[in-house]
Amino acid sequence: MFSALQSHAWVYPSLEVVHIVGIALLLGNLVALEMRVFGRAAMLPVAAMASLSLSIALTGFGLAAASGAMMFATQPTELLANRAFVIKMGLLVAAGFNAGWFHARASLRKLDALARIQMLMSTAIWLAVVFCGRWIAY
Repeated sequence: MFSALQSHAWVYPSLEVVHIVGIALLLGNLVALEMRVFGRAAMLPVAAMASLSLSIALTGFGLAAASGAMMFATQPTELLANRAFVIKMGLLVAAGFNAGWFHARASLRKLDALARIQMLMSTAIWLAVVFCGRWIAY
């Protein structure tokens, strides 16, 4: 399978497109939810917005993770030696810990100052992931 990824000119760029679409779904929906929590679109109930946004964000994460794993498999040695890739993987772990902490403390129900800080941290981490992802190519 991995030889097919390397031998067909259109396969790898297609994976990159799936990866970018996944990132867009993930980050876009997290930012939309964050905007709601910070007071925009106040007519939308937070719980309903969260249910929709987080389900789409998880779909985006699934697309990005699956396509990213397939792209990684084509050149693991080179990527593991790439500082931007290693930092990106560390940031993904940080994003996971932040999300776990956010949901474990029921931050969506509390919507306190810490919940808002966690949301800002999440967006900052994901933007850094995107930055590192683009930096990998250079």
